[in-house]
Amino acid sequence: MAKKTEQPAEPTNPYKERRWMKPSKRAKGYAEERKAKVHKFGKKEGEELSEYDKGIRSGYLLCQSDHAGLYKFKKAISEGKTTDEAFAISKTKGKGNNAA
Repeated sequence: MAKKTEQPAEPTNPYKERRWMKPSKRAKGYAEERKAKVHKFGKKEGEELSEYDKGIRSGYLLCQSDHAGLYKFKKAISEGKTTDEAFAISKTKGKGNNAA
């Protein structure tokens, strides 16, 4: 019995294997897709976003914003800030000045 020594062909689909993304990178991609109103990744690349897909991206971006706000709030509380100061800090966007 002869064994086959041929190597299988390289996969042509770049999305065949699962790829984990950092939440900030996924959010950046979702924001770009929402602005362009088309899919930029995956099987539907180039197709227009449906209302459902727009909602998924909006929800994900809102969720990331909520997580960031809660993180900032808990960090400010652990640093000894008052609840009102921590709440104000949690509402700021970006890495700006966290001093209240």
